[in-house]
Amino acid sequence: MVDLLPGPIAIWQHIEAVAREHFRRAAVQEIRTPLLEVTELFARGIGEATDVVGKEMYTFLDRGERSCTLRPEGTASVVRAAIQHGLLSQGPQRLWYSGPMFRYERPQAGRQRQFHQIGLELLGFAEARSDVEAIAIAWDLLAALGVGGLALELNTLGSPEDRIRYRERLVSWLEAHREGLDPDSQARIQSNPLRVLDSKVPETQALLADAPALAESLSADSRARFERVQAGLASLAIPVQLNPRLVRGLDYYSHTAFEITSNQLGAQATVCGGGRYDGLVQQLAGPPTPAIGWALGLERLVLLLAQHQSAAAADPGLSPDLYVVSRGEAAEALVLPLARQGRLAGLAVECDASGAAFAKQFKRADRSGARFAAVIGDAEAQAGEVVLKDLRDHQAERRLPITELVDWLLRERHAGSA
Repeated sequence: MVDLLPGPIAIWQHIEAVAREHFRRAAVQEIRTPLLEVTELFARGIGEATDVVGKEMYTFLDRGERSCTLRPEGTASVVRAAIQHGLLSQGPQRLWYSGPMFRYERPQAGRQRQFHQIGLELLGFAEARSDVEAIAIAWDLLAALGVGGLALELNTLGSPEDRIRYRERLVSWLEAHREGLDPDSQARIQSNPLRVLDSKVPETQALLADAPALAESLSADSRARFERVQAGLASLAIPVQLNPRLVRGLDYYSHTAFEITSNQLGAQATVCGGGRYDGLVQQLAGPPTPAIGWALGLERLVLLLAQHQSAAAADPGLSPDLYVVSRGEAAEALVLPLARQGRLAGLAVECDASGAAFAKQFKRADRSGARFAAVIGDAEAQAGEVVLKDLRDHQAERRLPITELVDWLLRERHAGSA
């Protein structure tokens, strides 16, 4: 678990701001759920046989002897909230969330035990075009953030009936080839056989090349649905790489499963993943409700943008409009009234309260990224004026009555944006 410090957090704020704007344009509303849930929610929703539930959750008994868990993902909590508060009775829901999640796993680059996600959940949407829309929102968000080398990997897990047929064939094949599988895959044969397909062990992957394919167990309806998803993505010029081994890690997925990867972190790294989960709402005691969703990991995304010098790292919206430099008792008495007037008018104003020499204060003003510095010394305080310095275009400094400074800055900003 790591601290997010003021310097690097500029990229986090940029990502969050861009995401919020994309969701607004897509008529998706925000929802916020607690960090702590009853353990049963995830055991039922994610699946007890998954690695998340079996190995990675932070679970403990509270003082009332209730088993509680820090949320390891966002979907189950959003679905629980939608059921509990009757949102589904109001029609389909277009929701998004952001915040920290918790999994006990080996920390590595872009992956921490407390990590952060932004996610989308479309509840009550059954059509293939809703799958296409969900994927398109994720694709366009990542592109807008400047993530390059994007690739969409796509698969279908079919209906629950398709998966039952496939599971029988796959388990039979895996049992016949047990000796060639790695120990983790051997343990999953009966508990979660589809996860064997997602093994990262090279020897197991080579062996699985001859395993039965899920596509061979799909019904005609499932095949047709998957073709509609592919056609919809093609109509939006989003390139697709079919990956029959893509199963995702959670039990609740059905039909469409996808991952968006980027090659900008070296090896192909997943930056967003999701899929359809038509049975989850009913599984959590809600009404039968089709749904699709995805989540993207912020740590990996921040690492990617920082490595490639994204414009997010120097977002001008995070720099003050004005930095106030002052020295002397009379001058310092004018600083806070001036700053407050500017802030109430919509300007970002930073004050240097160090009382240091002007040279040191000017260095800090320059580092702040502010466009202008207002200088107030004893002479300016006595005259009721400020000296205004342009820190970016280095135009000639000007003197202004202190009562006129805020209006002048507002006019200058308006002229610059016109």
